[in-house]
Amino acid sequence: MPNIIKIGKKIIGEGQPVFIVAELSGNHNQNIDRAYKLIDEAANAKVDAVKLQTYTPDTMTIDSNEKYFQVNVNDAWKGQTLYQLYKTAYTPWKWQSKLKKYAEKKGLILFSTPFDKTAVDFLESMEVLAYKVASFEIGDIELLKKIGKTKKPVIISRGMATKEEISLALNTLREYGSRQIAVLHCVSSYPVKLEEMNLATIPNLAKNFKVVVGLSDHSLGIIAAVTSVALGAKIIEKHLTLKRSDGGPDAAFSLEPQELEQLVKSVRDAEKVIGKVQYGTGKKESASMIFRRSLFAVQNIKAGEKFTLKNVRCIRPGFGLAPKELPKILDKKAKTNIKRGTPLSWDLISR
Repeated sequence: MPNIIKIGKKIIGEGQPVFIVAELSGNHNQNIDRAYKLIDEAANAKVDAVKLQTYTPDTMTIDSNEKYFQVNVNDAWKGQTLYQLYKTAYTPWKWQSKLKKYAEKKGLILFSTPFDKTAVDFLESMEVLAYKVASFEIGDIELLKKIGKTKKPVIISRGMATKEEISLALNTLREYGSRQIAVLHCVSSYPVKLEEMNLATIPNLAKNFKVVVGLSDHSLGIIAAVTSVALGAKIIEKHLTLKRSDGGPDAAFSLEPQELEQLVKSVRDAEKVIGKVQYGTGKKESASMIFRRSLFAVQNIKAGEKFTLKNVRCIRPGFGLAPKELPKILDKKAKTNIKRGTPLSWDLISR
């Protein structure tokens, strides 16, 4: 059986279209109307799903100015404490059921990343169809147990996780009830440079863990996401913002609507190009048979006359016997009169 997972009516995995997720994150900038607009743009781009993050500043950390809580990465985040960052970035919980209903009206699946057990309980009350595990939470075993007990599909970002940590996460989820799990390659840098993406990890994840694989992409542009399709990615997650210049915690490494639309189109084109394994003549290739060589009568040949190198040649087009058959027909006799320019076939040849 191929590795597949099912979220709602969407089947994800081998032989299926790539499942494309627009991550809203904190790009709503604390404005619910902007959140609705982000969902509109995701639907316009024809993604499959939108994703939220479910936490509050208090479920993530404590309000402290101690040096341990100072953020020193990403220009958009520097100079804040963790508490201040999450206060800016979190999605108010009172919005989330409204956003889910709105997304579903637009034909999209909405699911979320819970960051603690209370968030799982909250999302269960919303009846989400699946869960995401953030890369930094892959080692939170108690959270994984809680998610596993829902028995719903789970998508994990691996981030900095080692093979051992990924195995532990998968085993924990499975032990507690999750049977449908996907693992996304992810580099926990914001934004990540293309030379640090290491997309070769994607097929290696599939080989080592026998799961549906994909990419959570924090790089700039769409090249990494599109390339990942050729390496077996069946899920692509990319942040969406209305306009990078509007600012926000994740704006710098997010796509604008027209870029997301181009991503979806490019992924679908990549799927067409990759296609399936095929040898021989394809549907559209038959017209090109004129450019192949085959065996033709190049003189009028009477019934009973022998085939020779004078009256038979290997020429274009390719509608006669294959060139390799020439030694087999020399010195055999014509079964009937053959007009010059006739492609040879076995029914014209006396055995």
